[in-house]
Amino acid sequence: MEIEFYESGSVENEKLLYAIVVSRYNGKWVFVKHKERTTWEIPAGHREENEDIKYTAERELFEETGAEEHNITYICDYSLKFEGDKSYAALFFAEIDKLGELPDYEIGEVKFFDDIPENLTYPNIQPKLFYKVKEEIKKFVF
Repeated sequence: MEIEFYESGSVENEKLLYAIVVSRYNGKWVFVKHKERTTWEIPAGHREENEDIKYTAERELFEETGAEEHNITYICDYSLKFEGDKSYAALFFAEIDKLGELPDYEIGEVKFFDDIPENLTYPNIQPKLFYKVKEEIKKFVF
C-alpha cells in the first residue's frame, strides 16, 4: 500500500472519491468506532454523486461525530495505491466547536484522544494521514 500526497486542488475534482477529516475537539483528537467494528478510525466517507468534496467532508463529519459547529480546512489531496489500483481522496482538518447528538448511522462511539490510538481500523493508512495533518496545522495561526 502506497500513499502519495498532492497540493490541495491539484487532483482533478471528479477523481476525488473520499473525504477524510482529521478532527480535534477541546484539544483532543476525535476518533470514531463503527457499530460493526472494535477499532478506531478517522471520520471519513464516500463522496456522493455530484457532491462538492468539501461538502462531503462536512457531511461525513456531522454523520460520524455529531459536529454541529466547526472550522474545516482543506489540507491536501492524496492517492492510495493498493494492488495496482490507485484511488484519490481529499484530506481535511476540522476544529470542532460544538458537538450535538451522534446521528443514528453507522458510528457507534466517538472518543477523544491525546494522540492517535493504537487500535486502528486501517493501521497502514491512518497514521500517515493523521501525522500529515499534524504537520500541516503547525503552519496555521489560530
